[in-house]
Amino acid sequence: MNPGDWKYAMTTEENIRSRLATAEQDPQKLAAAVSGLPEKVLRYKPSPDKWCIQEILGHLADVEIVYGYRLRHILADSNPTILPMEQDSWAQNLGYMEASAPELVAQYALLRRSNLRLLRRLKPSDLDKGAFHPELKRNISVADIIELLATHGPSHLKQIETLKSEAR
Repeated sequence: MNPGDWKYAMTTEENIRSRLATAEQDPQKLAAAVSGLPEKVLRYKPSPDKWCIQEILGHLADVEIVYGYRLRHILADSNPTILPMEQDSWAQNLGYMEASAPELVAQYALLRRSNLRLLRRLKPSDLDKGAFHPELKRNISVADIIELLATHGPSHLKQIETLKSEAR
């Protein structure tokens, strides 16, 4: 789906509930995908510049912090500007390899629940609220973030499944 189509896709309460239901399932799917994996598999990198499963887990947890902050910024402030996220720098500098996989999955689940709780209390008019995103050079809306929440986890789950196959 193109970013310009997101607003159109999010116009009905049914679509919103569907996206939030999808996003709610991600932590359980992630937990099942990585449960019991040996360290060798969790830390397997297809190349030095690619992430391993452990780094993906850290990324998913941190992105929930970013989504949560962006949503709160958009909903509470007037004309906000979103700060970019240098995801590779975060992965290199924030200790993703130091935490255990179960800890990162639990953090992701807790943060996702918090974000979903906030989103479920929104009014339809809140979906159009937005903030300027300097990397994209345009505004992104609450509806855009809902779409990202619904698609980000499944994208990384596919990446994890590929890494599991390659590591074995």
